[in-house]
Amino acid sequence: MPMIQIKYATPAVAAGLEAALAARASQLAQQRLGKDPALTAVLVERADPSHWFCAGRSLAEAGLSGFWLDIRVTEGTNTKDEKAAFIAETFAAFSDMLGPLHAESYVHVVEARGDAYGYAGLTQERRYIAARSA
Repeated sequence: MPMIQIKYATPAVAAGLEAALAARASQLAQQRLGKDPALTAVLVERADPSHWFCAGRSLAEAGLSGFWLDIRVTEGTNTKDEKAAFIAETFAAFSDMLGPLHAESYVHVVEARGDAYGYAGLTQERRYIAARSA
């Protein structure tokens, strides 16, 4: 049930890029974090590279792409090694897809407490309790 948000800026606009980024992020969440793609939601938004600044210069000036990816997962469901692998492989994959990246492109694994995170009106903690009782 992860929620992935991707904000990206690239000089070249390619048809289908948003769908490709969403699919790759969902695939990496499955492979590296064990998240079910059938329960993964992804929001992808493009930003103008002239409006994205790193170290005082816009990405447009630098001739580079950039991205910020947040993935929200339930706290304690992934190890440090799994999160590190997800972060490294996401950076590499997005570099391949977006072109040369500014080093200040980010992947953030946000761990939310199970009693404060859920979908379809139920927290993850309630889902866990219901599954244990069944």
